[in-house]
Amino acid sequence: MESFEQEYRRVEPTLQKWISFLLFKKKIRVLGLQNWVKEGPNIVVGNHCGAFKDVAILLRIAPRMIFFTANKEIFTPENFNRLILKHFKRHLKDFGPILYMLLRPLRNSLVRFVSGHITRVGTIPVDLNGSRREALSRCQEYLRKGRAIITLQGRGRVRPHDPHPYVSPFKRGPAILANNLYHENGISVPITPLALFGTQLPWIVPATIGVNIGEPMFIQDYLKDDFSQTIENFRNALEDRVKALFLELIRK
Repeated sequence: MESFEQEYRRVEPTLQKWISFLLFKKKIRVLGLQNWVKEGPNIVVGNHCGAFKDVAILLRIAPRMIFFTANKEIFTPENFNRLILKHFKRHLKDFGPILYMLLRPLRNSLVRFVSGHITRVGTIPVDLNGSRREALSRCQEYLRKGRAIITLQGRGRVRPHDPHPYVSPFKRGPAILANNLYHENGISVPITPLALFGTQLPWIVPATIGVNIGEPMFIQDYLKDDFSQTIENFRNALEDRVKALFLELIRK
């Protein structure tokens, strides 16, 4: 049986073609690429306001193989198609269902490719409405093996009525992962914060997508005697850092 890395190398040429399609009419501007951790365990944490385009961008710019946590619904063709239709309706209103039908042959090909390979390259399914304990356990396993995982925060869209529409409140997961690896395995996992802007624009709209990658952060800099306080301190610090990176990105 092929390893995740072997499977990824096998499908990468086709994957890059699909990425070019998903990023149609989009240019990419990256700040702080030197801050990417190129080997060893790494957690990359960022805002998630552009659905599939966030994933496509990171797969395009990452200098190493990365493993995503992802909505479990994209692991089956039926649910994935439903998510695509919802995305088109949200961004393109009445034209969304029309474009959804017009793209049917291409869309079905993409859905088959993604759903058929997503588990083979190590993507970690997450139940957005249920327990995430199994996903956390899988993430810890990957990190112990020196892999890099991506855990984007949010539901893949802009939320206009939130205090920060582009950066949703962060979950505790990344902080818990870093804390567990530090205390249970003696592993100091660098957590790389990053901000994305421009991915929220519809697929067919020309735009420049910006990515701002910050310097790694470490759980040991936020340790307290109380577990919950440690996790909350680090969660807040990560969220604040991504907000600052986002502000820097849109100013530049």
